[in-house]
Parts: sequence; structure tokens; C-alpha cells
Amino acid sequence: MSPQITTISFFKYSSFSNKAWGFKMMQFANKDLSKVNGLTFYRLMGSGKGRGFNPLPDWSVYCLLQVWESEEAANAFFTSSALIKRYADHTEELFTLYMKNISAGGTWIGKNPFEKAADLDPNLPIAVITRATIKWNWLLRFWKYVPTSEEGLDGNEGLIYTKGVGEVPIIQMATFSLWKDFESVKKFAYKSPQHKEAIKKTREYEWYSEELFSRFQPYKSSGTWEGKDLLVL
Repeated sequence: MSPQITTISFFKYSSFSNKAWGFKMMQFANKDLSKVNGLTFYRLMGSGKGRGFNPLPDWSVYCLLQVWESEEAANAFFTSSALIKRYADHTEELFTLYMKNISAGGTWIGKNPFEKAADLDPNLPIAVITRATIKWNWLLRFWKYVPTSEEGLDGNEGLIYTKGVGEVPIIQMATFSLWKDFESVKKFAYKSPQHKEAIKKTREYEWYSEELFSRFQPYKSSGTWEGKDLLVL
């Protein structure tokens, strides 16, 4: 098994000035992140309104996905980095989830950054990250279908949290979702008619020029989101 771990951090901004700062850091944080020891892959992402895919931006929520050589490298960043301290000074909430990859297929900017680091424990929470680059000629049809594809999330008792994020609005989209256990993921993936139809249409129309699907076992967290620790059920 690989010693690699993945962290995903969500930043919530309240005031206009802090929202502007968060937007600015989508560009300016790259300089610091490119020099972090033990960081093998990262993506800075904005988010869409609501919780799923949405082409309209949510200026109050941003996201940082990081892949680390080891947990020690991640701990060093989150405990001593001047960059993460600046984020903490500007955010209303900052929540970080530590995860080990269970499986990953596809590519993200030309490579698969996730190495298998754990076997699935079906009784523990599961995190899922999907990411896709939508073909220009399918943008309109894709976005018209999105509300239908997400109907299966409404009232889903196994879903803890989900948010649509992305590097480039409209074109490069990702989703993060956190589930109570593997059974909850399976019920949505295989029993939701809306989700099954979305998968069928994706294969039929070949909406994406690049896509990746990955599952993780979260094992540690820090901070709060919406006033609570999402990993404590």
C-alpha cells in the first residue's frame, strides 16, 4: 500500500473583502503551494451555488485538494505553513478532511494523482471525488440535464455533505461527496434512476474530454463546516 494521503480543505468567507481575498488566492496561492515539501499534486477550486453542479459561482466557498507523499508532510503544512495561517485569518470556517485512496480511475490534467493507500472498510464513511472536463459542443445539453441528474440526492439519508467545485467555471467541474458508509454510496449509484440515466447519457453522448472517479476512506478531520465536524456522525 502507498503511504500517500489526500486532504481536501474547504474555506468559507463571509465579508466582501474576505471573499475578494479568497478569489485572489485562486491565483496567488500557487506560488506558495508549488514549493511545499511532500506535496505531489494540488488543485485550487471555486464552487457553485447550492450543493451540486451549478454554473453560477458561490463566492463564499473555495476548496483546496492536495495529494501528499505522507501524512507527516501534510501535518507539517497544516501546523506550520504561513499560507494556511493566512487562510485561517480570512475565513469564517476552515475544514480539512484527511483521506486514503481506495480506488481511482481516469485522469486529471493528464494523469491519475491518486495511489491506492487503503482497502475499503464498508462500515466507515466514504468520500467520493469526480472530476470532468466537458466538451465545448456538449456544454448546453450537459448543463440542461444537471438538475435532473441530481434529484436522487434530495432526502438521501446516507449523504453527509456534497459540493460542486471546479478549476474553470462551466468547463472543468468536480464534485465532492461524503457518505455515511459504502451501502449509502451503492444505493445512490445503482438504485437512483436519475443517476443511472446520467451515466447512460454520459456514455451515449461522450460529454467529457477527460474524467476521473475516485473513492476515499476519510480517517481524520480538523475544523468545522456549517458548525460541525462532518466526520463525526
